[in-house]
This record gives sequence, structure tokens and C-alpha cells, in this order.
Amino acid sequence: MTNPLLSDWDTPFKLAPFDKISDTDFAPAFEEALIAHKAEVDAIADSAESPSFANTIEAMEVAGESLNKVLSVFFSVAGADSNPAREDLQRAFSPKLAAHSAEISANKALFGRIKAVWEARDSLDLSEEQQRVLMLTHRGFVRGGAALEGADDDRMKEIKGRLAVLGTEFTQNLLADERSWFMPLEEGDLEGLPDFAIDAARAAGEEKEAGGPVVTLSRSIIVPFLQFSPRRDLREQAFAAWVARGANGGETDNRAIAGEILALRQERAQLLGYDSFADYKLETEMAKTPEAVRGLLMDVWAPAKAQAEADAAVLTEMMHADGVNGDLAPWDWRYYAEKRRKAEHDLDEATLKPYLQLDRMIAASFDCATKLFGLKFRELDVPLYHDDCRAWEVTRDGAHVAVFIGDYFARGGKRSGAWCSAMRGQAKFPEVQGPVVINVCNFAKADPALLSYDDARTLFHEFGHALHQMLSNVTYESVSGTSVARDFVELPSQLYEHWLEVPEVLAEFATHADTGEAMPAAMLKKVLGAANFDQGFATVEYVASALVDLAFHEGDAPSDPMAKQAELLTELGMPAAITMRHATPHFAHVFAGDGYSSGYYSYMWSEVMDADAFEAFEEAGSAFDPETAKALETHILSTGGSVDAAALYKRFRGRLPGVDALLKGRGLAA
Repeated sequence: MTNPLLSDWDTPFKLAPFDKISDTDFAPAFEEALIAHKAEVDAIADSAESPSFANTIEAMEVAGESLNKVLSVFFSVAGADSNPAREDLQRAFSPKLAAHSAEISANKALFGRIKAVWEARDSLDLSEEQQRVLMLTHRGFVRGGAALEGADDDRMKEIKGRLAVLGTEFTQNLLADERSWFMPLEEGDLEGLPDFAIDAARAAGEEKEAGGPVVTLSRSIIVPFLQFSPRRDLREQAFAAWVARGANGGETDNRAIAGEILALRQERAQLLGYDSFADYKLETEMAKTPEAVRGLLMDVWAPAKAQAEADAAVLTEMMHADGVNGDLAPWDWRYYAEKRRKAEHDLDEATLKPYLQLDRMIAASFDCATKLFGLKFRELDVPLYHDDCRAWEVTRDGAHVAVFIGDYFARGGKRSGAWCSAMRGQAKFPEVQGPVVINVCNFAKADPALLSYDDARTLFHEFGHALHQMLSNVTYESVSGTSVARDFVELPSQLYEHWLEVPEVLAEFATHADTGEAMPAAMLKKVLGAANFDQGFATVEYVASALVDLAFHEGDAPSDPMAKQAELLTELGMPAAITMRHATPHFAHVFAGDGYSSGYYSYMWSEVMDADAFEAFEEAGSAFDPETAKALETHILSTGGSVDAAALYKRFRGRLPGVDALLKGRGLAA
């Protein structure tokens, strides 16, 4: 019987046949695809033909199609719909995949051919994109250790394999802690919570079979509880569990794993001739150096900390007025900030949330894409990996552009956070293929599902990533979509968040779940007026995480990461009532893989650009100015990584931006 993962997918838009795939299909398909890819790579490396762009670089582009199909399906379900069988498979696959990748990177014959094409590049009459693909391929092999010999070569393979295992363990430990903890609530404990939070707690209790409402560690449940519950003892209990993820002792504790990861990264960088892992990692980013990253973060830290300390004084007074003596604690901040927002802006989330229905916010994100880029969305009835998922065909002028999949609701088998991935990237070589893009979120499930304002911003953020994938228009998949510098990849996503705050968008799509009426003009004005509310808190918790990430990788790996974290926060004067957004034991951005290691700063680096980029629309007089939208698509969204990121931004805006627009946008400017 043919394995459905390896067969030709005779399905609409060649989507994975999820209704025919079982967990038992993954291991044999993975092994077979791994062997096939190795044979393809060996054939390229051992070719008797003289190395050329076509028989070496383009041949590498098309190698591994079967493996890509298997992994695109597997990692989609492993992250968004995990179960014990899939977790076992991931633990088994990770070291094999790392060894396979290391073997390719260390293939001397293959690297010799790539190097020969690289050295002959000036005589090859390559297009700009081909030159870029060649440079990235050659650079990737060098940075992967292809030039290493002997013991260094062997050690690099060992390090890569061990890092893959540790990253998987870190992720699964975090998921286990998030999945296992919940706090039962008595009916009296629901006092003070708005209806949407009560509904979410009851739904979570049903999923956990707890016999009543519960608080879980899903952000969409625990944050509203911390915002609204007047029970300080329960807030403290919930907050303690939230910040202890990955640091509870026993088999799921991530602290030793983090330390080993940092040590191996440092060794890896030094094998390649770099002083530190940060030097190695940042070489290919827009920032280039740790000094540039630190400069940006510290430019923002001082005004953010000053604002946070001023806010803390106000919240402390409010707490004392409630008869609670002592210092403001981290489990108090959100509760009193929400009360302050209601008092100062006459706006509370319980009143606002019915106007932010999930379906209406999806429609809003689609409508903005229609007005800006001419995209149309038609819902599809196709098998997907979970009943919660929805799919749409994306077209423009009647022509197929992409398939977009949305997986919006929190559940036990889904890792926390929100992300965008492509099961298939856009390409024109060796044949034209449209992308298949997934947005994964963790919103509380209800009927209707209601979002907080932060949730709605997250939805627009991830859809900005999706647009980067869907509007890609390059030849080679390796540089399509979001295959760009890490500190550039967040530009399209953070830029798209701005359209949520366009008054005409909220006026049309923020309609009440019960009455269907549009958000009143007075409330809309308050929402937009409160857009920068509590930015001192938000900026401090983020920048602290980014600075700790940088410090971990900038010099010698710390023998005790938790002590290093505490030392740095003390040096910074971290406000006592604010914690890092992601403390080390649950800092999945940094420790689940190399993606954001030394790179968590990239959200802020991109924000410098997104604040400046949206000003281009404001200068044009409309958030939907067609010429500016066309320039954005031409120079940013369609080009993927086919051109250097700084060059792309200069083509769009004529210059690189400074930090002023960011500080202004966050309300932190002096």
C-alpha cells in the first residue's frame, strides 16, 4: 500500500491528504525520504560534469522534495496538534535530521562544486536573484562547517546532533508543563471576571475533564484572569505557575538544558572562528554586530524603564487605596493596570471584547489585504489536520495565489504562542507553485469567539507574515516568502498590525456579538486613544528578555544561566513588579532552536522599520494609498530574501530609519 505522505497528492491545490495520513505513516515515510534525499545529494556531489549553476545550485534547490513533503506535514501537526506518538516521533526524528543536515554540510565533494561555482560567479551571467541564491548557498555551507576538517568536522556533527535533541526536549518539556497544570475554580472564585473569561474557564475545565471551571497556562485564559480577578491569592498562585514553566524540577525542568545549549553554541561558533555565538549569528542579520543590537535596546530601555516606574507608582497608590499594603507585585500589575485603563480611558476589556469577534477580525484582515493588494478569499471545504482549522483559496484578478489555513483556538496538544509557517513555499523553479500558508494562534474557544485587543493585534501580526509568504514572487523557493534576515522578517507582520488601528477598519468590522451594532464612535476614539496604554510595562518586559538573550550569547557561555539572568536584571535595575516576558526556562524563541537565539531583539529592530514604513502611508494621505501599497509589495513583500534586506528597505523608503519613530509610536518619546 502506498504511503500517502510519499504519493502524488491528487487533491485540491495539492494539499496534504490529511484524512488519509495516520501517525504510523510518518516514520517509514521519513526514513524513505531521507534515503532518497541523500541519494539526490550524492548524485550532485559525484557528478562527472563540470560544476555549473544549473547542475549544482539549481539541482540542490529541487533535491529533497519528498523529504520536504513529509516534514511539512509532520512539523505542522507536531507543533499545533501534538500527542504522545508525535512527541516520540519528534524525539526520534530530530537527531536523525540533524545528522542528515550535518552530513550534507560536511560533504567535501559537494562543497567543492559549490565553491567552484562561487569562484566562477563573475563569468556566469547570473540574474540578481541567482547571484543571491549562489551567495547564500556558499555562505550557508561555510557557516555550517563545510570547510572544517578532521576532529573539528566530527565535533561539529556531534554538536549539531546534540543541539537538535536538546531543542526538542526543551519544547516538549515546556508543552508538558503547560498542558499538565491547571487551577480549579469554585463558583465564588469567578466573581469579578467578565463573561468571556468565565466562558473560557468553563470550556477549559471541560477539556481538562476537571468537573468545573479552571485557569490554565494558555495566555488567552491566564492573562484575563490576572487582569480581572480581585482574588490576589489566586492571582499569585496562577502567576507563580506561569513563570515557573520549565523550572519545576524533575523530568521537565529546562534549566540544565538551557545551560548545555549555550555551551554547545559557543563551541560551535569558536570552531568556525568566531569569538562568540552572537558574533556568528548576527553576521548575516541587518544588525551585523552585538554592539549594534545593544545600542538599539539600550536606547529604548531608559525611556521605557522611566515610564514603567512612573506607572508603578500610580498602580501602587491604587493598590494601597484598596487596603492592600506593601509593594506592587508582578501578579498585581495587570489587575491594577486594567482598573486604571477603565478609569482614565473609560474603557475596560470586558466592554470592548464583544466588539472584537474572531470571525469579524479575520474578515477585517482579509478586507485590508483586498484593499491594499487586490486579494480575494474563498473558504474551502477540504480535509485538514484538526477540525478547528479553516482554509481559504487566495486569488487576485481570478488567478490562484495561495491557500491560507487558519488554526486559531487553544487546545492541550498545541504549543503556546502564535506563529506562521508555510507547508509549501512560493516558487517558479522547477515549476510554478503557489504557497500553502498556516497561521496558528491560541485564542480561547467560545461561540462566538471573542478576542482581546492584544489577540486582535496578534491575528493581524500573523497575517502580515502570511502576506509575506502569499505575495512572494521569486524564482527559487529557498529565498521566497519569509526566508529573509531574522531582524527583517518581523517587518511585514508588525507593519500589518497598524491596519487594526485604522479608524475605518474598526468602524466597519468591530461589531457587537449580540446586537451586530458597530462600535460606538466614542468607544472607537477611546480604543485608539488607549493604544499606547501601559507601554512602559510592555516595553520593559520585552527589552529585558532581548538583553538577556544577547548577554547569554555575547561572551563565554554562562555556567549558570539563571544566575546570569538574575545578574543582568539587577544591573539593569529591572522594576520589581515586572518580569521578563520570557524567562530562560520557557524562552522557546531562544532555546527550542537557533531561530531567535541572539535574535530576540529582532522584533524591536523591525519595529523601528515598521513605524517608519507606516508613516509612508500617512505621508501619502491614506492607509490604503495604492501607490504606497504597490511599492510595499514590489520592494518588500514580493521579493523574499532575493535581495539584501537593507537594500530592499532603502528601495521602499529611500533611506534606513532611526529609533525616533518607534519611541513616538510607543508613546515613549521625550
